[in-house]
Amino acid sequence: MSVRFAILGLLAQRPRHGYELRAAFEALVGGEENWDVKPAQIYTTLDRLEESGLVTEEAVEQEGGPEKRIYAITPAGRAELESWFATSVGSEHQRDEFFVKLMLSLAVDGANPYKVIQTQRAALYQRLHDVTLQRQRADPQTELAHILLLDKTVMHLEADLRWLDMVEARLDEVRRQPLPQPEVKPRGRPRRR
Repeated sequence: MSVRFAILGLLAQRPRHGYELRAAFEALVGGEENWDVKPAQIYTTLDRLEESGLVTEEAVEQEGGPEKRIYAITPAGRAELESWFATSVGSEHQRDEFFVKLMLSLAVDGANPYKVIQTQRAALYQRLHDVTLQRQRADPQTELAHILLLDKTVMHLEADLRWLDMVEARLDEVRRQPLPQPEVKPRGRPRRR
């Protein structure tokens, strides 16, 4: 999810200042342990949204302190948000850093692909443990949306663990096959016919 659309959605509820947006975002995603967004990212995104005409900024004076910058969504921002709601969200399943690491561990001398898998598996089990604890602590009477997000996370982690088992079982077979190589393209100008 783009932080950009989260900010637009939060501003569609009501105008807010940057710190308030960050706190609302973290509450929405179940805390910074699930998605840590830095204040600088919030303010950079707000600046870009303002440049694009999707939000406006108003300075409000405070007693005994600096001006507070309050942001509000514009009609163009609402249209952008509505467009986002009307489209599906893509997934990045084929853009996987672990897969790249594993493939390179097969090709680089001294790298151990079994150790790479073992390290990844241990990290996934730790994450699964942490998420399961979060889920157990969540109150279904007041935190059902967060529980559903945690359930999704658990299912993805379990699928990743099953995939690692499958890869490990077939790793010797993968090793016997050549790694993908780029297509060799002729250099220079094409020949005349």
